[in-house]
Amino acid sequence: MNNFEKALRNHIEQIVPLNDEEFRFILSHFKLEKYNKNEVMIEEGSFVDNVYFVLSGLVKLIYTDGNAKQNTVSFAMEDWWETDFEAYYTKSKSTLSLECIEDTLVYSLSLENFEKLCSGLQKMERFFLRKSIAGHIGSQRRILSFITSSARERYEQLLGRNPSLLQRVPKSVLASYLGVSRETLSRLFS
Repeated sequence: MNNFEKALRNHIEQIVPLNDEEFRFILSHFKLEKYNKNEVMIEEGSFVDNVYFVLSGLVKLIYTDGNAKQNTVSFAMEDWWETDFEAYYTKSKSTLSLECIEDTLVYSLSLENFEKLCSGLQKMERFFLRKSIAGHIGSQRRILSFITSSARERYEQLLGRNPSLLQRVPKSVLASYLGVSRETLSRLFS
């Protein structure tokens, strides 16, 4: 088993135990893919074929508004999952883009393979349910932070949860994620 396979197995086994045969079945549904820095993995307006498990690298999920302003919705780094989930599950066109901040290596999982995996191994349904619930909790926390917290408090919350992220994300992208201008970010945190 190579390091990428070990990373996926360890990630899944944090929630559900696996034997070797089960993991071989799981792995057969994934595809290893490499993307370069600044490469777009999902383009707004396109159909979304995959959800991605990040093995190495860093990606950002972006919403571009009517004024062509990019708004960073989320980040995903090692051991995280990312896609435009609405477009993926509903087989509709993406309203978001997914772009690499760093060279990125992922395991991709098509919706067809996701469904085969969950129907073929019930414990994977449990795994994905737990990941989904964690994602919902994270989204609710992010929404509440915009309602109840100042920009400085949102920055400190991000620093507390993901300190390494701040070293890897360009300041303009970080400002977009926090909902402030680059200039405001510099003033608040210099």
